[in-house]
Amino acid sequence: MKFKNVFALIICVLIPLAVGGISGFATKNGLNPWYAGLIKPSFNPPNYLFAPVWTSLYIMMGIALFLVWKNPVSENRKKSIRIFGIQLALNFLWSFLFFYFNTLGLALIEIGIMWLSISITIYYFYKENKNAAYLLIPYLLWVSFASVLNGSIWYLN
Repeated sequence: MKFKNVFALIICVLIPLAVGGISGFATKNGLNPWYAGLIKPSFNPPNYLFAPVWTSLYIMMGIALFLVWKNPVSENRKKSIRIFGIQLALNFLWSFLFFYFNTLGLALIEIGIMWLSISITIYYFYKENKNAAYLLIPYLLWVSFASVLNGSIWYLN
């Protein structure tokens, strides 16, 4: 792999990891005592599981972004990258809505929009690079689970 591609891959992976790291501060600050005091459904995973899952997902998102970025410039590629940016911004916002501002209902609406934007990203990435789209499927599945979890916590509280 050429140095230019190695550098681009590193940048593409660092972008979602940085977004996740920054939003992780909002999550960490909201865990105690607010989140700890919420009624949660029986299927709520232990807190220690979230960081490694999200880290893995952010790395896969970065690799997917790289696979699309390295394609020749086209309108679809540009649109794919823009939509990726939108879903990443929504991902960033959700942590603040849920954990920092404690707005469970608004976070639930926002995660629904995020789910839709991830689905659209997968659709456009598939046109550019099938592997890039496949790398985002675990992310979509996790956000689907997180949506149910968000909705359940909102309902129970």
